[in-house]
Amino acid sequence: MGEGPELTTERLLLRRWRESDRAPFAAMNADPAVMEHFVNPLSEADSDAFVDRMEAGFERDGFGLWAVEVRETGDFIGFTGLSRVSFDAPFVPAVEVGWRLAHHAWGRGYAPEAARAALGFAFETVGLTEVVSFTAPVNQRSQSVMRKIGMRPDLDGDFDHPRVPEGHPIRRHVLWRIGVDDWRTT
Repeated sequence: MGEGPELTTERLLLRRWRESDRAPFAAMNADPAVMEHFVNPLSEADSDAFVDRMEAGFERDGFGLWAVEVRETGDFIGFTGLSRVSFDAPFVPAVEVGWRLAHHAWGRGYAPEAARAALGFAFETVGLTEVVSFTAPVNQRSQSVMRKIGMRPDLDGDFDHPRVPEGHPIRRHVLWRIGVDDWRTT
């Protein structure tokens, strides 16, 4: 849909979104396993609106949440990338590194591989000095990715996510951080 920065890793291509990504992305966002640590799965319309917001992020910021494909096959497997945190929290303003992959792509090391590339772009190209990530405490898979890419938990940074309803089991979130100096040494 848009032109812009692409990132390549050993096995993956992080690229701008294509119209052909919408259907597999909607299927992924409707998968209860993929959406286990979110308030609820996304409808097709909500998934499409998310793609539009991700593309707008590239236009606005020069970076965003890239569509991820496996280079060998060209298969779309989800997204990974950078986004400005758009809600109010004690650590904002901040840029988050995030990912969401289709269930069939789990357990292959794709999330940390893609996230490392996104962090490299954040620090080496954009010139950021810190990147954050956050998730519900029960989301051990995402926290494992955070650990693998050199992030550290901010034990004083846990917060109630303002976009999660009060009383919801995933309202509380843990905050992880990585600074440029830590990035350079990992």
